Amino acid sequence: MRYENRADAGRRLARRLEHLRDGHVVVLGVPRGGVPVAFEVARHLGAPLDLAVVRKLRVPWQPELGFGALGEHGVRVINQEVLRESGLTSVERETLEQVERAELERRVRRWRDDRAPLPLAGRSAVVLHDAVATGAAAEAACQVARARDAARVILAVPVGTEESLAYLRAVADEVVCVQPLRHLGSVGAWYEDFAPITDSEITTLLAEAERAVTASGHDLPPEGPYPGRAVEVPAPQARMAARLTLPPTARAVVVFAHAGSSGRHDRRIQYVAAALHRAGLGTLLLDLLTEDEERNRHNVFDITMLARRLHAASRWLRRETGVPVSYCAADTGVGAVLEAAAADEEIRAVVSIGGRPDLARPAALARVRAPTLFVVGAMDSRLLGCNHVAADWMRCEHRIEVVPDATRLLTEPGPLETVAELTRHWFTTPRSARSKVRAAPAASYPAPAVRGGEHR
Repeated sequence: MRYENRADAGRRLARRLEHLRDGHVVVLGVPRGGVPVAFEVARHLGAPLDLAVVRKLRVPWQPELGFGALGEHGVRVINQEVLRESGLTSVERETLEQVERAELERRVRRWRDDRAPLPLAGRSAVVLHDAVATGAAAEAACQVARARDAARVILAVPVGTEESLAYLRAVADEVVCVQPLRHLGSVGAWYEDFAPITDSEITTLLAEAERAVTASGHDLPPEGPYPGRAVEVPAPQARMAARLTLPPTARAVVVFAHAGSSGRHDRRIQYVAAALHRAGLGTLLLDLLTEDEERNRHNVFDITMLARRLHAASRWLRRETGVPVSYCAADTGVGAVLEAAAADEEIRAVVSIGGRPDLARPAALARVRAPTLFVVGAMDSRLLGCNHVAADWMRCEHRIEVVPDATRLLTEPGPLETVAELTRHWFTTPRSARSKVRAAPAASYPAPAVRGGEHR
């Protein structure tokens, strides 16, 4: 099937991306050819449009052969096999990269026309190009989205080679292609009109997409992180340090409970919290111990004391905000969260990130009513076993999500995007729809076992 032009390809591709509608996405076009495709997808999804600017690195005496690509934010992708076969010396390669980096920056300035890149933190980025041949440019574009803190990256193209698409499935969280081909040949052969895209066309499409989003009232990503404020939360025998963030019209608040004195400053926890802010949820990053208390290691495992403090924080938070409260925790804090949830029927939902739910008493686990999600790294067999044992005691709706190739989820950079997306889905998806909604392609995670109406 040949496309009439890039706009036609974008409209056909948009129908394959319908599941992303209302999913807090930002569409990123890869200039030049990917921008008209992305414009049609953004218009169909009612999503904002931005750029993921990359620049191919080509072998000078064989321009059709690319040995890599450069992208904004210092992104650099090199195909070592092609580089070896090209015979380029290290000096020649470095010179080419310097020239192409300067050209990339010049084009960024021209195309953006002083517009700041749209914030992607906590949102899904849909990267669009007009085709995938070697995959270097597409990989660089996905890495640009990652560098801009996108919670999830979806690569979508009208046509591409099966070999490159298979490789890119390890780069993006989801890959969508209307026509995967064993042999691509010339990209232009798949379009009746494959005219070059001019700079003025790019700036015009960006401006038109911006006007359309503004007119529709669609929520553009905020210009920066939502402001939070330092607070002290009263509890028995202590005043707990915390940071409270309330986006406008927040419909719930998630307490990130840390069994220590410095969790509110942890950038990885802040990253997951930012994903919730983008979804319209507030957060309370709460340290359940003071600095002096944390020096006594026994306090970190005093689940009863920690649960009482968390329960007091929930009461305080409801008075302060007037909205429902949910819980999220990692490590030993999970035991306290589940004990507190067992004593509080008003808790809306619970997420455990690589935690120790086995530290909660079995009787407490059986009393938890809040839907509970356990996120565990596949390579941490001991912790995975602990989570399964704890889940077996639970009678409420619950699920175990296993993240591939991961051990400690909040101490490794790779799984962090997956953790943020799974957490956001659990807290924002209506209970009746949870069994139908997944935060990542089904192939990436084991299907949850179902027993007696409970999800594990």
